[in-house]
Amino acid sequence: MAEPTTSREGPENTVDRAATYRRIALRIMPLLVICYIVNYIDRTNIGIAQQGLRRDLDLGPAAYGLGVTLFFVGFILFEVPSNALLARIGARKTLVRIMASWGVVTIATLFVWNEPSFYVARFLLGVAEAGFFPGALFYLSRWFPSARRTRMTAIFFIGVPVSGVIGSVVSGAIMHGLGGAAGLADWQWLFLVEGIPPLVLALLVFRLFVDEPEQARWLSPAEKAAVRADLDADQSRKQPGGKAERHGGLSVALRDRKVWLLGLCACGAYTLANAVSYWTPRIIAEAGVGNVLDLGFFSALPPLAGIAVMLVVSRHSDRTLERRWHTATGWLVAALALIALSFSGGNVALVVVLLAVLAAAHYAGLTVFYSIPSIYLSDRAAATGIAVVTSMGSFAAAVSPSLLGFIQEGTGSLALGLQISAAFVLLAVALLLLGVRAGDLREAESRIGRGPEPAAGRTKSGS
Repeated sequence: MAEPTTSREGPENTVDRAATYRRIALRIMPLLVICYIVNYIDRTNIGIAQQGLRRDLDLGPAAYGLGVTLFFVGFILFEVPSNALLARIGARKTLVRIMASWGVVTIATLFVWNEPSFYVARFLLGVAEAGFFPGALFYLSRWFPSARRTRMTAIFFIGVPVSGVIGSVVSGAIMHGLGGAAGLADWQWLFLVEGIPPLVLALLVFRLFVDEPEQARWLSPAEKAAVRADLDADQSRKQPGGKAERHGGLSVALRDRKVWLLGLCACGAYTLANAVSYWTPRIIAEAGVGNVLDLGFFSALPPLAGIAVMLVVSRHSDRTLERRWHTATGWLVAALALIALSFSGGNVALVVVLLAVLAAAHYAGLTVFYSIPSIYLSDRAAATGIAVVTSMGSFAAAVSPSLLGFIQEGTGSLALGLQISAAFVLLAVALLLLGVRAGDLREAESRIGRGPEPAAGRTKSGS
């Protein structure tokens, strides 16, 4: 029998918490990760499609960058409202609404015929996807206490590098194999095929997800009580006395200077995200790779490096309960990789290696960074606070693509744009380390939140 994990009276004392959280993770994480993979593919497949768009619609780098920017304009405008609605209708219905909307918009993108229609499609996609990322993180906070959440966040973030691997290869294959079929261009087939999965996933989420542990029929009453006790203990440690709970989540988040500080740090994170997600195909193409199938293959390699590094770093962060330096170190390495890329010339092998370092450092830092708001903020402020941080970061995401596009058109190279992006990232590192004290992120290594493994398991491992 598992050793009781807390001294308080109640049925939750006899619950094997490690087994309970494994069951929860196996129940919700696979589908949530698949949703994020599809989300990121539909958001970034324009990176592979841009060659076809340039050929058929005469969209140059500046127009492409502006299209990426307009996606984030729609994203920013509707991010906080989307998560305010989440607090009213629940995470499950919010995720279903978002996925169904972005699937429809992705399919409709195959009908764009010129620059203005392209801009409208990208803006509407941003509106449709607004709220998915912070909504998913908030959903995790309803199931996992903070001492376990960074590992779950890392598993969720696997969707980003996996989408880079799958999306690049699949998108390249779709364009290469279906271009011209039924009178549709290669990029039109791309948007048609990749707009269907989110519609299917929306139905699965509606059928399989519930908002709270108490609603889960697949948990026993004792397991539900144990999870609720852990989550409640989490809140009492973060906000002793419950002072923040007397205010609405939005007012709590907006009055907290650390939310704004973390939002400024997120600007650096999103600058990195754009470099990895939107400009990797362009950087590889400029190194001399012209075939769309080869471009998809080489674009898939850097995200692979991010998966293992991200999981190792997040696990170490949870084990040590340290967040600032894990984030800052990843971002610092990524900034150095950006600078090195600006001097890499036309060496394809060197470019792919540097992009792999960039991707691994970016994903590792981002995973730990997004555990910080939910650790610090109270339960009612968490959804809106994460949305505010994400929206502020999205401003950088909205500006940087256009900036890079105009710089490339003006100079004939991405080098200066990559160096400017590195400067933004280094500024974010300084803000994080100087502005957020370690004490602000103090977490109790509680037996309630983490819980020891069963006594028998410890005996075996020690023999």
